[in-house]
Amino acid sequence: MRRRWWSLVTASLLVTGVLVPAAPAWAAPTFKVPFPCNQSWSGQTRSDHSPANAVDFNRTDDLGDPVVASAPGTVDRVTDLGGTSYGKYVRIDHGGGYTTYYAHLNGFNVSVGQSVGYGKVIGWVGSTGGSTGPHLHYEQRLNGDDIKVRFNGTLALYWGTKTYTSGNGCSSGTGSGTVDTAGTPLTVRSGPGTGYSSVGTVADGTKVTIGCQTSGTTVTGTYGTSAIWDRIGSGRFIADAYVYTGHDGYIPNVPRC
Repeated sequence: MRRRWWSLVTASLLVTGVLVPAAPAWAAPTFKVPFPCNQSWSGQTRSDHSPANAVDFNRTDDLGDPVVASAPGTVDRVTDLGGTSYGKYVRIDHGGGYTTYYAHLNGFNVSVGQSVGYGKVIGWVGSTGGSTGPHLHYEQRLNGDDIKVRFNGTLALYWGTKTYTSGNGCSSGTGSGTVDTAGTPLTVRSGPGTGYSSVGTVADGTKVTIGCQTSGTTVTGTYGTSAIWDRIGSGRFIADAYVYTGHDGYIPNVPRC
């Protein structure tokens, strides 16, 4: 009787093992265009690319433009291959076997082991490695194999060139700051740089509402040297180097212009 009872138990376990469904596959992350909110970039795919499914991103005067994480994850590689291959590149592990590569960077803004989210600047567009001109080489991979790129679940154009507008890190939030120039009124520009026309001034000590931030001319001011410019109204920009915001760099949750 004991032998028969154990046989039934064994059979039951075997049947149960067969009927238990396999664990569901890890869902792909929602990847977004790897540039700040509302920026438009030309993305090119071509069958002779290496690897074939990578996307090369360009726009006018893009050298030094910020590159952001296309999905939350952990930085697991920050590497400089010198004048060959990817040159300076970052890899982010998104879990479930999914990784993204950002290559030919001009410099790094993250370190190995760092957690990143949407909109986090990980580096800047460059022309390092085997690049023949400034651009971002971008890849999505699954278990080490390159896969066709998707943004917000939509397949990128294969093969050819398409304009992609980023929804990465977008927020409806605003920021605030206080102008600090040690007494001199701060010039307001029509665009993010000293080369744009003056459209007025704001007095020292003025509290401003910042609708979005972007990069422009590098300025040295009260709070150091920065290329960040704050939009304080339609067609009205001031240098962030003269504004106290409580943050060293871009303000979290404030969109990029």
